[in-house]
Amino acid sequence: MADDYVHRTAITRLEVSDEQRDLLEETIAEWKRGCQLATDLAWGKCNTKSDVQPLAYDDVREQTDLGSQHAILATHQAAQAITGCLERRSSGKPVSKPTFTAPTVTYDTRTMTLFDDDTVSLSTTDSRVRCPLALPDADDGYQRQYLDADEWSVTESTLTARGGDYFLHIGFRRPKTDTERNTAEDGTVLGVDLGIENLAVTSTAYFFSGRQLTHDIREFEKVRAGLQQTGTRSAHRTLEQASGRELRYARDVLHRASNAIVDEALRYECDVIVFEDLTHIRERTSASWGHKWAFRTLYEQVEYKAESEGISVKQVGSAYTSKRCAECGFTADGNRPTRTDFRCQKCDSEANADYNAAKNIGMRYVRRGQQSSRRTGNSQLALKSGTVTPNGGFTTYPDGFDAEFMDKPRPQRANPSG
Repeated sequence: MADDYVHRTAITRLEVSDEQRDLLEETIAEWKRGCQLATDLAWGKCNTKSDVQPLAYDDVREQTDLGSQHAILATHQAAQAITGCLERRSSGKPVSKPTFTAPTVTYDTRTMTLFDDDTVSLSTTDSRVRCPLALPDADDGYQRQYLDADEWSVTESTLTARGGDYFLHIGFRRPKTDTERNTAEDGTVLGVDLGIENLAVTSTAYFFSGRQLTHDIREFEKVRAGLQQTGTRSAHRTLEQASGRELRYARDVLHRASNAIVDEALRYECDVIVFEDLTHIRERTSASWGHKWAFRTLYEQVEYKAESEGISVKQVGSAYTSKRCAECGFTADGNRPTRTDFRCQKCDSEANADYNAAKNIGMRYVRRGQQSSRRTGNSQLALKSGTVTPNGGFTTYPDGFDAEFMDKPRPQRANPSG
C-alpha cells in the first residue's frame, strides 16, 4: 500500500544534446495528446485506472506515437485528473473537463533507468536517450541521500521542460518504520496552513511571513516573461542566471520556514505535522506557479526534517478549512470577510483567517483517527496555550509555556538554526 512508504522527490537538471532535446520535446507533445485523448474518452464515463486503461489504451496507441508503457501511464494520468475533478465537484466547486497543457511527461521504472555513473535513460517516441544528471559538484548535495542510499528505491518520476531546460523530478520511496506506522491515530498534532500573506501558520499561532517571498517571486516571473519573449541566446543565458538566483533565494527562505515548523512541533512535543492536501492549492490560494512549487518544496523539506526527529508528516482534505469556525464548527462563506480576517457568523469568534484554518487542518486529522474503523484514535491538537480534543477536552500546558490569548500571533523567530 502507498501509505506504507515514505516518499521523497529529488530534482535535477538534465544535460541534453540538440538531438535529445528534439526527442524529448516530441515525447512531451505526444504525452499531452495521449492524456487528453484518454480524458476525452473517459470523461463522464469512468475515473479509475482499472476502467480508463482498457477504455482508452488502444486509441492512445493508435493515435499517438507513445510506446506501450507510456500509453498506459497516460490513461492513468487521465484517471487521476478526472478523479480530482470529481472530488472538487463533491465539495461544491465548479469543474470542467481537464486539459493538458503543462510541458511534462511521467516516467516509471519501465520507461526510466538511473545508472551509477549519474546518467539516466529515458524512453521517447523514437529511441531511448541517455543524459547526464547535472548534479551539484559537492558530494553532499541533497540528491545524494537518495541516489546513493540502498533503502531508497526509484518510483514514478516527472520530466518538466522550463526556460529551455529539462528538469527531472525523481521519485523515491522506502518502507515506513514501525514507529512511523504507529503514529497515524495517536499523539499530539500540529496543524499547518500555507498561504500567500503568511507562507505558513501553525495551530500554535506561529506565523512565518510570506510577503517578501511573494514580492520576489512575482518580480522573478516578470523578468522571466520578458526574457522568454526576447528569445535571444543572450536572453537565454540571462534567464538561466536569474532562475539560479531565484532558486537559491527561495530554497533559503523555505529552509528557514521548514526549520521553524519542525522546531514548533518539537517545542510542543508533537508526534504529527499535518498540512492540507496540496493538489489544488494553486487554485485555492490564487497563487502563481512559483508559489505552487514553493508550497510543495516546503512540504517535502518539513517531511524529511521531521522524519529525522521521529515526527510524521501527513495531509488532509482541504474542503472548507478556510470557512469553518474552529471554535463552534459553523461553516459559511461569510465567515471570512477578507483574506486575513475570520469572524464566525454564529458564535462571533474572531481570529486570523490563516490561524483558524491551521486549527481546522489539524483537528480534521485528529477526528479522522477517532472515526477510523478500529476507533483507536486518541490524538489531540496542539494550540498555543494547551491541547484540545474533538469533544472539547482541554489540557493547559505546564508553567513556562506562553498561555496568552490563543488567537494572538507569535512573531516568527529570526533565522532558525539548521
